[in-house]
Amino acid sequence: MTPNLMIRERCFEWGQRTYLMGILNVTPDSFSDGGDFNTATTALAQAQAMVAGGADIIDVGGQSTRPGAEQITLAEELDRILPVLQVLRKEITVPISVDTTRAAVAKAAVEAGADIVNDISSGTLDPEMLPTVAKMNVPIILMHIRGNPQTMQQFTDYQDLMGEIHSFLAKQIFAATAAGIDEGKIIIDPGIGFAKNYEQNLEILRRLPQLRQLNCPILVGASRKSFIGRILNQPNPKARVWGTAAACCAAIFNGADILRVHDVQQMRDVSLVADAIFR
Repeated sequence: MTPNLMIRERCFEWGQRTYLMGILNVTPDSFSDGGDFNTATTALAQAQAMVAGGADIIDVGGQSTRPGAEQITLAEELDRILPVLQVLRKEITVPISVDTTRAAVAKAAVEAGADIVNDISSGTLDPEMLPTVAKMNVPIILMHIRGNPQTMQQFTDYQDLMGEIHSFLAKQIFAATAAGIDEGKIIIDPGIGFAKNYEQNLEILRRLPQLRQLNCPILVGASRKSFIGRILNQPNPKARVWGTAAACCAAIFNGADILRVHDVQQMRDVSLVADAIFR
């Protein structure tokens, strides 16, 4: 694995510590914080709070990817994220990623100041995504999914969960490099909660080290998700902070390089202590 990655004059040294990606959903319907930050003013305030709390990357998404989320038009997605990106880029210095499956959105977002493309479909939902990212020469996050957010929970039947995740990601890493993306700019994500049931989400956290063979930094996004709610018997996603902390600790222990989280300040404390123990 490439030992480090420069993004906007910041050096990410893989293996040295855990990096935090703060989630900024500029959507009315995300599962945990829909409607909380969908104006430029509230989004900027939240981004600044996350940076102050220790976020290394801010991840901006305009299309909810919760199970069953309604697909919005390209114009709507652009209208949601571009004004926010333009404001954020002037005010914050940390790298910004754009959470999208559309090449046109990725291109416009990078032109507006985004530094990373975070594609939950690994380039499978838009054939132009990988070539577009290659042309822009920015890092990409490739996540495992089956189907799309509308259909994914119908596809949780696996013969070999980790083997199939590994195989899918290996295939998409190959497709990305074939399209011209530098292998050192690829980050992988096993896709907790995406076409996975309760037991499978736990299995991913347990068996995460198996993805190390792919020689890419690993991102884990367990924050506030429903499997944590089930364990805690907690229907309110915002009340799952301690459960998220436990999942993040497990992810760090098993080799995660980046944690995608809502509660940055709390998970910064978790990662500092976990890093001191495990690294």
